[in-house]
Amino acid sequence: MGTLQLEVVTPDKTVVSTAVEMAVCPGVEGEFGVLPQHVSLLSALKIGGLKFRTEGKDQYVFISGGFADVNDNVLTVLAESAELAEDIDTARAQQAKERAEKRLAEHSERIDTVRAEASLQRAIMRLQLAQLR
Repeated sequence: MGTLQLEVVTPDKTVVSTAVEMAVCPGVEGEFGVLPQHVSLLSALKIGGLKFRTEGKDQYVFISGGFADVNDNVLTVLAESAELAEDIDTARAQQAKERAEKRLAEHSERIDTVRAEASLQRAIMRLQLAQLR
């Protein structure tokens, strides 16, 4: 079946650069899979987990949204932030989750609700992916 090249890039670094058998991305309209020789595609991504398979083993990357571009057998994911599941600091993610829940529970006009909800989503997703490692 072959492979395709996966590149997960943030403004700071390249998180993943490897040949993969397949990838499943968290698209804003729903998850979508990418296999070798996939047709060209551009999609917005939401906060979620990107799953990829290499040498028969599934691995996961936390994605904080961004864009996925498939072209010439290369899947390029541009994300504001991303980290491999095995690199997730669960204690830090748990603290972020608790902070966001506390902010949302306050119901204060000073709270940026959209920001707090996004922070909560990121923390929950990190914790879920950390369990899959």
